[in-house]
Amino acid sequence: MISKRKSVAPKKRAASATSGRDKEWELRLYVAGQTPRSLAAIANLKRICEEHMKDRYHIQVIDLLVNPQLSREDQIVAIPTLVRKLPAPMRKLIGDLSDTARTLVGLQLRPRVNVTMTKAHAYIVTEAWDGQKSSK
Repeated sequence: MISKRKSVAPKKRAASATSGRDKEWELRLYVAGQTPRSLAAIANLKRICEEHMKDRYHIQVIDLLVNPQLSREDQIVAIPTLVRKLPAPMRKLIGDLSDTARTLVGLQLRPRVNVTMTKAHAYIVTEAWDGQKSSK
């Protein structure tokens, strides 16, 4: 019997996580077989989760070569694609996740930093999680 979904890591859940760093993470990684990009995405995701979400995450790896119909649920159009189901809102990241900084921003584990040049001064503007901007 072929399993529809394959877990990479055992379920790791925090007890009723409600705030900040104690959030519970539900992640789905859509791949296509054992291609180099798929294998890199799996390895990169496991590394990032262990470093930044230790004991608070669950990963499902879904192989679309085995079960292509599963791509409809999350409207997958490119692979590999990571879907963050929890914490809400859902987010999608496309690629092998090799750019750790970009992946952390995409997962909202690190705020996005925009650098704006005005005349001879450089300002670093960070977006706060509530959507307001503050400069440092």
